[in-house]
Amino acid sequence: MAEYGSGAAAPLAWLGGRSISVLREMGRYALFAGKSLAYVFKPPFQFFKIIEQVYFVGVRSLTVILLIALFTGMVLGLQGYYTLIKFGTEGLLGAAVALSLIRELGPVLTAIMVIGRAGSAMSAEIGIMRISEQIDALDTMDIDPIRFLVSPKVAGSIIAFPLLTALFDVVGIIGGWLTGVAMLGVNSGIYFHRIESSVGMMDVTGGFIKSLIFALVVATMCCYQGYTTHLRSRGFGAVGVSLSTTTAVVLSCILVLVTDYVVTTFFM
Repeated sequence: MAEYGSGAAAPLAWLGGRSISVLREMGRYALFAGKSLAYVFKPPFQFFKIIEQVYFVGVRSLTVILLIALFTGMVLGLQGYYTLIKFGTEGLLGAAVALSLIRELGPVLTAIMVIGRAGSAMSAEIGIMRISEQIDALDTMDIDPIRFLVSPKVAGSIIAFPLLTALFDVVGIIGGWLTGVAMLGVNSGIYFHRIESSVGMMDVTGGFIKSLIFALVVATMCCYQGYTTHLRSRGFGAVGVSLSTTTAVVLSCILVLVTDYVVTTFFM
């Protein structure tokens, strides 16, 4: 705060300076995200790079997604059963598990798991390319680094996130069945009948729309943090990459939860 003086107005000057800094950073990120998304739909398309990213974001995340989905569904089945049985409505367990997963937990938990596994790697990879001047070399060769490095990651995430979310929902429902039906004795036919009668197309569509938005937010934020590693005032080199990766994970998780709330208000 010393750079803003020591008088009575110093706190206000510091607050104003921080606000301008945050707004400037938000503007940079918005331009970066818009440019990255525009390149996804602008030829020439980088099909092989996109397939590589679908494999990295989607296939390589499959094990952790399925494991988390199974245990999330089992916990929902357990908690739901002991809550519903107090009101004599344990037959609604299938609907409670399915709606919780399809509307909220499936898209959100999938995004957070992918942030931890693939998003942090994206940020670190681009951050290392930045501090080793490989991105500057691309600029020198008149190759747009955002098109070459970032847009395939955004495209791969847009394809992989909805598929991972769909698998999360299905495996979660199976996990709820294992707890509710196989362990606690809820009728299997009632479990699946309640799912069929309560889940509508709007619920499924809303979940996939969320996963698409999360894909864009996660890929662009993680790549942006790596891309701007050289602009960090605290830390350069390996320390800067470490800070970029940490910031990417934290900000991506926050943005996922904030956008989840905003999108949910449109579907309620």
